[in-house]
Amino acid sequence: MTSFLRSDRSRAVSLWLFLVAAMVLAMVVVGGATRLTGSGLSITQWKPLSGALPPLSPGDWAREFAGYQAIPQFRLLNPHMSLDQFKTIFWWEWSHRLLARLLGVVFLVPFAWFAVRREIPSRLWGQMGAITLICALEPLVGWWMVASGLADRVHVAPERLTLHLGIAMALLGALVWTALDAAAGSARQTLPSPWGGRAVGLVVLVYIQILLGALVAGNHAGRVYNDWPLFNGHLLPQDYAGQGLWDTLAHSQGAVQLHHRVVAYLLAAVALAIGVGAARSRYLPPASKILGLGAAVLVVAQACLGVATLMAVTPIGLGMAHQLTAALLLCVAVAFAWRVRRV
Repeated sequence: MTSFLRSDRSRAVSLWLFLVAAMVLAMVVVGGATRLTGSGLSITQWKPLSGALPPLSPGDWAREFAGYQAIPQFRLLNPHMSLDQFKTIFWWEWSHRLLARLLGVVFLVPFAWFAVRREIPSRLWGQMGAITLICALEPLVGWWMVASGLADRVHVAPERLTLHLGIAMALLGALVWTALDAAAGSARQTLPSPWGGRAVGLVVLVYIQILLGALVAGNHAGRVYNDWPLFNGHLLPQDYAGQGLWDTLAHSQGAVQLHHRVVAYLLAAVALAIGVGAARSRYLPPASKILGLGAAVLVVAQACLGVATLMAVTPIGLGMAHQLTAALLLCVAVAFAWRVRRV
C-alpha cells in the first residue's frame, strides 16, 4: 500500500534513471569510437529486431560484406579491404546498435513496472513523456544519418551526425535532471537568485559547443589545421568560406574548426567565472559550490584534451576521451543548474 502513497519522490526511480543515463554515456563513447574507426557505414540495413544477432556463418558474413562493398565508401576509400578487416569495423557498429537495443529494454521494462506500481512521482510525468519521445526519436535519426552515407557520399552527412549526437546529449541531460528530481522530491520555495540563469546559460553554452564539436567530427576537420593557437601559421583559416552560408556553417572544415575554437574560449572564460563566483558565494550551499567548481575544472580539462587531440591529428584514444569528457561536463553542468535552483 505504501507504494501507492509514495508520490513525491522515489529512490528506485532515481537509480533506474541514473542507470539509463550511464548507458547513454556508454553509447556516446562507443559511438565516438565507431566514428573514429570509420565503422559507421559497415552495416547497411536497419533491422531493429533481427539485427540484434550478428552474422553466425560464413554465408552471413559474405552477405554483410557484399552489402558494404556496394556503397561508395568501400568503392572509393576501402577497395582493398579484406573480410577480416571488415569484421573489425562491423563489430564496432554492431556493438553501438546493440547498446541502443539494450538501452531501450532497460528504459521501457522498468518504466512499465514503475508506472503500474505508481512509483513514478506524478509531477515527473511530463519529463518522463519527453524522455520517452527522445528515446524513440534517437534510433530514427540514427538510421537517417547512416542512410546519408549509403548512396552518394563516403561519410555520413555532418549535420545529421550533429543532430544524432545532439539528441543523445539532450537525452543524457534530461535523464540526469529527472533522476535528481526523483530522488529529492519537490523543491521548497527559494528567494530569487541570479545563479539559476547563470547555470542554465552554462548548460546551453556547453550544449552548443558539443554540437559544434560534432560538426568538426562530421567534417573530419580535426585532421586539418593541426597547429594551435594559429591555423597553419595564420590567425584565421584560409579556406573559411564555403559555397554559401549553409555550406560555410555546416561543411567548411576551416569554418567549423574556427567556430569550435572560438566558443571553447568563451566557454572556458564563462565556466571559470562561474566556478570562482560559486566558490566565493555566500548564497550557495557547499554542494552547489562543488558542482560549480567541478564544471570549471572539467572545462579546463576538456580544453586541454581538445588541443592535444587536434595537434595529435585526432588519434582514437584522445578522440574518445574528448567526447567522454564533453558528456561528463554536460552532466555536471546540468546537476549544477538543478542544484542552484533548490535549497
